[in-house]
Amino acid sequence: MLTSNASAMQNNRTQGRTRALSAAGGALAAVAVWIIEVPLMGVHLSIRFGSGQAQTIGIGPVIGASLAASLLGWLLLAVLDKRTPHARAAWTTAALVVVVASLALPLSAATTTAATVGLIVMHVAVAAIVIPSMARSVRTR
Repeated sequence: MLTSNASAMQNNRTQGRTRALSAAGGALAAVAVWIIEVPLMGVHLSIRFGSGQAQTIGIGPVIGASLAASLLGWLLLAVLDKRTPHARAAWTTAALVVVVASLALPLSAATTTAATVGLIVMHVAVAAIVIPSMARSVRTR
């Protein structure tokens, strides 16, 4: 039988593994959507800010942005998990607000309707993996 300290360490490892897999799963979801949309369907994912040059969204920025967002979400969840008994609800609410706010980019900067829809689908796919899986990793008190 594990001591309470050993049990807590095991729970922390499991929690860390779950959150790491959540972040990786979010990035894989973004990559899968990009592969379907860009090479298979021929959608040109591009954005333009103001009157600047259009920028094509390649696989590198897709991986980077999805991982960065997931890791920042993990950081927020870790802070909330230590500070409040309502971490799951607070984090889920914050994550949903961030997802909705993130949709402003494709809605305002995408160069075509196909790019707008494609980027929205990508944001929602990442959220659909990361939000519930990270929320399930919150410690019960």
